[in-house]
Amino acid sequence: MPGNEVDPPLHAGNGDAAGVEALLQGVASGAVKVSDAVESLRRVPFSDLGFARVDHHRSLRQGLMEFVYAPGKTRKQLLAIVEAQLAHDETSVVVTRVGRQGAAAVRALAEDRGLGVIWRERARMLAIPRAVPAPRGRLLVLTAGTSDLPVAEEVELVATLLGANVQLIADVGVAGLHRLLAELPELTQADAIVVVAGMDAALASVVGGLARVPVIACPTSVGYGATFGGLSALLAMLSSCTPGVAVVNVDDGVGAGTVGALVVRGRGA
Repeated sequence: MPGNEVDPPLHAGNGDAAGVEALLQGVASGAVKVSDAVESLRRVPFSDLGFARVDHHRSLRQGLMEFVYAPGKTRKQLLAIVEAQLAHDETSVVVTRVGRQGAAAVRALAEDRGLGVIWRERARMLAIPRAVPAPRGRLLVLTAGTSDLPVAEEVELVATLLGANVQLIADVGVAGLHRLLAELPELTQADAIVVVAGMDAALASVVGGLARVPVIACPTSVGYGATFGGLSALLAMLSSCTPGVAVVNVDDGVGAGTVGALVVRGRGA
């Protein structure tokens, strides 16, 4: 009844049984709308490990999986976070910037549970794929040089796990423009393009001037001293005179792959 509606609890997480119970009782009694209950459950569920609060409902809120950034975490912390994700979530688990030993430990944890893994050593990324959406859309990933491949592989794997059809073409930088022009048919068929480039990063502007779709520019730290660890590439991409070019952070393959997948798969995916 309209006069009896109450605000749903805001903290109905995995560690808050009382909040979940109150929420469900409210729905059962009619005091809480089903839509309000869904919104409450959409916001907060997480596991509090003391050193980390592991988000289990990012897929519900955003349609994305949770990423685990490995640097700065002990082996024990890393495994605890991954284990919590496996126990309380159904989406892929992705560990980024992880070394061989950390990757081996996570692989063993996954295999003990009968789960497969994908390991990209150059990208230092390990994924435990689960509930991967059926692919849709077409994301083209271009690299200026071979040295940009570690970041491009990060883009490719992330976008694939998020449900995009991905094609990766390497080494088409502007130092040999004919290499890019040979791929013009692929540019015309893409729904979005990620350009991964370091040094002068001119490829993003050139592709942006040729393509009819959004271009996500991902600068890399590839280059000699004057490139300042990717800063020159970042500034060049931000300063592009070509409309339709958006820029992510230096070496941010996760960000570029996520944005690219969101663009090509569309809202209904």
